[in-house]
Amino acid sequence: MSSSGRPRFDLELIHRAARMYYLEDATQAAVAARLDVSRPTVSRLLAEARRTGLVEITVHPPGRGADLPDPEQLREALGLQQVWVGRGGDGGPAGLLPALGEALRTLRLDPGDVLLVSSGRTLYELSSHPLPPLPGVHVVPAVGGVTEPEAWHQTNEITRRFAEQVGGLPHVLFAQAMPSAPMRASLGTDPDFVSTTHLWGRAAAALVGVGAPLATRSSVSAFIPADDAGLRRSVGDICLNFYAPDGSEVGFPGSERMVRVGREQLRAIPFTLAVAAGEDKVASLVGGARAGLFNRLVTDVPTARLVLAALDRRADDPD
Repeated sequence: MSSSGRPRFDLELIHRAARMYYLEDATQAAVAARLDVSRPTVSRLLAEARRTGLVEITVHPPGRGADLPDPEQLREALGLQQVWVGRGGDGGPAGLLPALGEALRTLRLDPGDVLLVSSGRTLYELSSHPLPPLPGVHVVPAVGGVTEPEAWHQTNEITRRFAEQVGGLPHVLFAQAMPSAPMRASLGTDPDFVSTTHLWGRAAAALVGVGAPLATRSSVSAFIPADDAGLRRSVGDICLNFYAPDGSEVGFPGSERMVRVGREQLRAIPFTLAVAAGEDKVASLVGGARAGLFNRLVTDVPTARLVLAALDRRADDPD
């Protein structure tokens, strides 16, 4: 490390080395060849990635794995196709990165395929970290988000960041989440809007956040009427499709004007991967799974335990 505490190497070079080694399973010799550096330099780059926080590694004590939640049990309990469980603790969304990387590698998307990306704080934070490469894949916003005051509701920005991480082709959606009635009508004749939303029907995969119940949230899209009595009975949303505990749809004033991938469109996507963690997301995950709005899940150990416990309680007391 330099005397100033700054990295010895360019951060982009550190990032590329870490991405190849940790996410693409390249050997250090292969990384050295691809970056045209020496093998010892690769070792130093990887050490620098860990020191600067670009890479986080957790080593659990012996025997700890015995009480970890079984992803297969969670998958079956929620009726999903696949589940990945990352570490928990105070690592925040970054603790989900290894599990998310593993999940994204199973996509097997080809150049020209379409990947939808929703809004949300978790996806926003994850989009600043290295992710497995998906070269030539079209990365498309799944909801409108222009003029949102908070960055994690600006879906175009999240889409751009994800595309940059995976080497994909970003698209933009120049529309608010809930435009006025005249504007919504005019969007149907806008060539850029039509070409982008047309890609929704071609989506091979979607990466979606899971919104918590409104009563527990400190942030929601500026266009959502958060005080609406009916909406406040919802337990969560995916792509601004709000739902009740049983998964049934929860409408609200103006919902017919929303710019979003709809419930049936989400259900038709072959690979819809939800990424969510936290105690406040338990009811949201159960309701979203019941609604069929995602078929795969990345979560963390504490959340997996809480979801399984909640489902066990409901099984014991169905009323």
